[in-house]
Amino acid sequence: MNRVLLFIDSLSAWIGKAFAWCILVLTFATCYEVFVRYLLNAPTVWAFDMSVQMYGALFMMAGAYTLSRNGHVRGDVLYRLLPVRTQAGIDLVLYFLFFLPGVLALIFYGYSFARDSWFYQEVSWNSPARIQIYFFKTLIPLSGFFLLLQGAAEVVRCILCLRTGEWPARLHDIEETETMMMHERESEAAWRADK
Repeated sequence: MNRVLLFIDSLSAWIGKAFAWCILVLTFATCYEVFVRYLLNAPTVWAFDMSVQMYGALFMMAGAYTLSRNGHVRGDVLYRLLPVRTQAGIDLVLYFLFFLPGVLALIFYGYSFARDSWFYQEVSWNSPARIQIYFFKTLIPLSGFFLLLQGAAEVVRCILCLRTGEWPARLHDIEETETMMMHERESEAAWRADK
């Protein structure tokens, strides 16, 4: 079972990292727009739509990656002090009450939006460039699907934790700065204690 969970984590990580390149595209497009607008006095008609679509794609497709790393914001002032099994029980209940209905709605209604957008070959009404946006509306149900897949893995993690009393392993490719600093301090303290 752990191999399946880690595969879903790695799939979410791959998708999140692939769409992270939107930041680079967004940065270059914005820098180009600033250059031509303020130095050459020749603004583009596509820069606003480009920034909205790149940021939207990044935001939508990074959700499953963030969930796989347990990185979504939570009010854990009391939660982190609770026993592990209690945490898993709370998470399991909240996944069924809030997460799964929200993600299913995202998939269902996102599919309707994307289908209609493809049918009409929808273009942006924000700018005179009339950029096609039906490709980007397809990301709404896709992001919902990947969130649902990662959410299913998180539900299984909660169930396994309720049974064993320990959280199953996760893939870790990033660490919070405070966690890194804490590990550095612990290793320095251990090094000094050995001397």
